Amino acid sequence: MELMERDLDSEKRKYPRFDVDLPIKYSRSSFFFKYARAVNASEGGLLLHLPEELGIGQQLALKLFFPSCADSNIIETVVKVVWMDVRLRKDWAWDYQTGVRFVDISPENMAILKTFLTDLGQKPLCTA
Repeated sequence: MELMERDLDSEKRKYPRFDVDLPIKYSRSSFFFKYARAVNASEGGLLLHLPEELGIGQQLALKLFFPSCADSNIIETVVKVVWMDVRLRKDWAWDYQTGVRFVDISPENMAILKTFLTDLGQKPLCTA
């Protein structure tokens, strides 16, 4: 039993994750942005649904677009691909679920992200 409890403790994440559905633009350079979605966010990184396969360790320039009600609705950052999983969607297209971590984000943009995530965490659950 003690071993199992230790395993559960080691699986705790450094930052809580929040389900989101946010548009992003990304690129391997600062030009030719492609569109995708962020479906999960934390202070440490994002879960992205991309239209293409990227290599582990690949760095991307990324723009994350928040709902218009936020004070600032776009943050720019550099992220690094840390894992990837390929899935077949219902429409027979490939969906590249890609975990990225922030490697270069300004303090101002991190503050905007933290505020957005804090607001998500404080929203009451809807009941029917």
